[in-house]
Amino acid sequence: MSTETIDLTAIILIKIKDLPLEQQQEILDFTEFITYKHNKNLAEKTKSQKKRIAGLYKGKGWMSDDFNEPLPPEVLGGII
Repeated sequence: MSTETIDLTAIILIKIKDLPLEQQQEILDFTEFITYKHNKNLAEKTKSQKKRIAGLYKGKGWMSDDFNEPLPPEVLGGII
């Protein structure tokens, strides 16, 4: 940490100590919100950076040869 950071932190703490308890609680709530928001954005960014692996499940699925054929009337059951 640099001395500028330490001085800023000290100034902030002094100002917070001078506030009423309710306003101190608001500051605490706000800092927790900022931390949550930052961590959430970081997690989403990390999640979106994961690469998909092409062909990972190749050959694992199966499709009937008559998949595109019309369904028989007994299956449709009067839908048409």
